[in-house]
Amino acid sequence: MSQHHPDLPAEQAFIDFAYACLEQSKVDAWKLRGLHEGTLGGTFQARYERDVFDEAVFNRLTQLDLGDAALVFGRIDRGPEAANDGEIESFHIGRLAVADENSDPVVVDWRAPVAEPFYRATGRDPLGLVRRRHFHVHGRQLLGLEDELFGDGHLGIGAEEGVEVATGTADRADGIRGYSTLLAALERGRTGQLGDIVATIQGEQDEIIRSPQTGVLVVQGGPGTGKTVVALHRAAYLLYTYRFPLEDQGVLVIGPNRVFLRYIERVLPSLGEAGVEQVVLADLVHDVNWARYAIDPPDHPLAARVKGDLRMSLVIDKAVTDRERPLRDDVVVPFRSGYVRLRAEESQRIVRAAQRRFRKHNAARRWVEGEVWNAMLATWRDDTATVAQIKEAVRSLPDVRAAFERMWPVLTPAQLLHDLYGSKALLKLAAAKHLTEAEYLSLYRERKADVNDVRWTEHDVAILDEARSYLGARPAKGTLKPDEADEIRTFGHIVVDEVQDLTPMQLRMVSRRSLNGSMTVVGDIAQATGALAPDDWDDILQHLPITRGSRVIGLSVGYRIPAQIMELANKVMMAATPSLRAPTSVRIGDEHPEFIRAAPSELLTAVVGATKELDADVGEGNIAVVVPDAMFEAVSGALDAAGIEHGKATRSGLEMGITVVPVSVVKGLELDGVVVVEPADIVAGEQQGLRALYVALTRSTKRLTIVHAKPLPDAML
Repeated sequence: MSQHHPDLPAEQAFIDFAYACLEQSKVDAWKLRGLHEGTLGGTFQARYERDVFDEAVFNRLTQLDLGDAALVFGRIDRGPEAANDGEIESFHIGRLAVADENSDPVVVDWRAPVAEPFYRATGRDPLGLVRRRHFHVHGRQLLGLEDELFGDGHLGIGAEEGVEVATGTADRADGIRGYSTLLAALERGRTGQLGDIVATIQGEQDEIIRSPQTGVLVVQGGPGTGKTVVALHRAAYLLYTYRFPLEDQGVLVIGPNRVFLRYIERVLPSLGEAGVEQVVLADLVHDVNWARYAIDPPDHPLAARVKGDLRMSLVIDKAVTDRERPLRDDVVVPFRSGYVRLRAEESQRIVRAAQRRFRKHNAARRWVEGEVWNAMLATWRDDTATVAQIKEAVRSLPDVRAAFERMWPVLTPAQLLHDLYGSKALLKLAAAKHLTEAEYLSLYRERKADVNDVRWTEHDVAILDEARSYLGARPAKGTLKPDEADEIRTFGHIVVDEVQDLTPMQLRMVSRRSLNGSMTVVGDIAQATGALAPDDWDDILQHLPITRGSRVIGLSVGYRIPAQIMELANKVMMAATPSLRAPTSVRIGDEHPEFIRAAPSELLTAVVGATKELDADVGEGNIAVVVPDAMFEAVSGALDAAGIEHGKATRSGLEMGITVVPVSVVKGLELDGVVVVEPADIVAGEQQGLRALYVALTRSTKRLTIVHAKPLPDAML
């Protein structure tokens, strides 16, 4: 990376001009918005059009607000063969498209087709380029340039003395482009937020980002290969390329936990796409008070496996059917000077007919009510009464309400599961044909007085959603239409991160949100630590909508983790998943992993000392103390007692310089320094212990310290 390139002043001047054009675009957008501020009245159509216009202008202003992100990060020069006029043609590549006052392009959006050679050109296939230039920028300041020349350097494009030039990426065995620029980006200290890689996207990453939208795209990538950020850039690319209809259909990003969502939340806005919905699975279930949602206490391991098993779909189906029951005895209630009756055999006819006519349980309730009123009317002694009169007179009577609750209750998913889990008899009735006795009894728990007091676990989320799929929407109050809040929303494209940890039931829940089968799912089989860890990608794809095809693409290069750390982690990976191949690291770190052995009584003291030492070494970067879940409070308390300020990553992010992170939520994060505490307890405490340890060992970009009192697992030796 040259800081003395002769073109540096000219390129800095161009960047300044690009920013001036960007500011003018903002001014113009505000002027357009101001044109409609005084026109608040008008017809409904006029108001609607004004709102649509205002929303479009607001979205444009949001896209133009880059914050501290760099606008321009590269340039390509196309040779006479590729250019339209036979001359060398240059394009500056940036975060978004910017034009001058004459609407001539100044900066090309990185997602535009003309920008593709910036990411794809190689020495063997230059794609018409004679030069690719990488900018090392900090905000608006150009710090250095790195040139790559293609072909024989003809047409006057060559390297001046003292200027760093790479003569084609084919000269590097790993195919890395802009190596100095990439290393400079990787060496920056972490901020606790995942940054975009738009300036340093590599060829194999770009292939995934620009892959066609159809079907399910699976991205297998080991630690540090950038699979998460590639998936997010792909979402931004698809929104740019297929703006209509994707903007209306929506794009959904599903992360493994809230710590992870906080970590990635700035990536898409930094790329100009702020409207993408980013959620954990629990956010997709709306009728539960998730303020009470808790990972602690977790499910028993057997219950977690059962709740993730696809057989639970059959159990829920049967549990719903079990709530559709004929009456045991006739119901006789007073009406006027006599009585009306609902005979038990008539209730059986109504229930059986409703089961045949309706796919969703709640949708049938209105019809069942109507049939009941008609059946009662048929028992009245003369024709002076109407259905409406009988309904008005008897619907509030306790016996009638009880009859409906037995025959066809309106249920929420939470109510259904609360009743099911709280009754061994109901569990046996619903599950005996599908689960063993030990399996269905593992679901049992004491009933609460109020369903709103139930603390659901993470594995209940998919079961609640499954129940919703069978129950359907409740009728909205005062109308025959279903309550829209109960409807399951679908999306035009879905991105799922750490997909290897989703159970079949959770994958089924994700598939339910897909409008057309278009998905990008990313993960690493070697890091599968869930209740039902898959052995290969076929185990996952069988639960996703693959009618439009599926592809598995691998990322082979590790950008984040130094080779010395990966060498240790690979020992654990080979013990956990011997059939998988580790990514190749492109960086050599400054230090090997450090091991600190402590006496059991001195373990917490050793953790405090290691944290202080790592904090001093890392400087401005951030540190995680990764602990077995059972040690979380003890380690946090030891740091408090030592006067070390730190965050606690349970539901928050990595805002503090030092954060204590339970191993169960560390997946997907990257930090400058990591202290891993008691590997033996991590292996013993997690369902996929060696894989969880592999995850913990692969979070650091610079320094790794292992503190332990117990003997290390054999896989680390």
